[in-house]
Amino acid sequence: MPRRNHFARAIADRQKQIGLWVSLANPYAAEVVAGAGYDWALVDMEHAPGTLDSVLGQLQAFAASGTTAIVRPDWNDAVLVKRLLDMGAPGLLFPMIQTVEEARSAVAATRYPPHGVRGVAGTTRANNFGRDTRYFADIERETAVLLQIETRAALAKADAIAAVEGVSGIFFGPADIGADMGHLGQPMHADVWAAIRPVARRLIDAGMPVGTLVSDAAFAAELLRDGFTFVACGSDAGLLARGADALLASVKGAIS
Repeated sequence: MPRRNHFARAIADRQKQIGLWVSLANPYAAEVVAGAGYDWALVDMEHAPGTLDSVLGQLQAFAASGTTAIVRPDWNDAVLVKRLLDMGAPGLLFPMIQTVEEARSAVAATRYPPHGVRGVAGTTRANNFGRDTRYFADIERETAVLLQIETRAALAKADAIAAVEGVSGIFFGPADIGADMGHLGQPMHADVWAAIRPVARRLIDAGMPVGTLVSDAAFAAELLRDGFTFVACGSDAGLLARGADALLASVKGAIS
């Protein structure tokens, strides 16, 4: 059968999952963070220079670890989704889902007919190059389908979007929600979270796993304590930038 998707099973069981955003678009960099032990990592193609080749290398790096690599395509594109799933992506985070129809299209892109529109290939990395005879029967439950809510309009429709069959989790994008509210560049603005948290609570109470990305470790822990199931608490690029800045400042401070 396909490789067990520990992340998909964990969020379905409401087990807290701590994640890291991966945007350096490089397999070697992915291997560096793969050994850290995060529950999940988001391999980004929307706001990072990732290509199919670089994503493949990143998936291979994470496959040797206990971290589940979820891929965010740059759009809700069934052709790209097909290629990512054939490469063996254990799950996808679909950006900018605004309507129930878009949610249904995202789910359909991950499903073979008659339940969806995914094209069928016989020999892929996903099915161990044709060796996995259970792949077609089992892959649906081993694929995480996460939908990203990023505007006020989407927040208003979040309950209906989450109710679409096949959705594994709802992810809130505070940066874009903030921009839509007039708080560009302020994802931690109090108004942004005042808009997100009541919606998240309704979904949590309805049994839907919810997640997000924040760059504040204490706030990430607060959200997980408050019922969020999967939260990314930083990014590889952010860690590198802050670490580089801090090291330089430390040396400069010691010689001044």
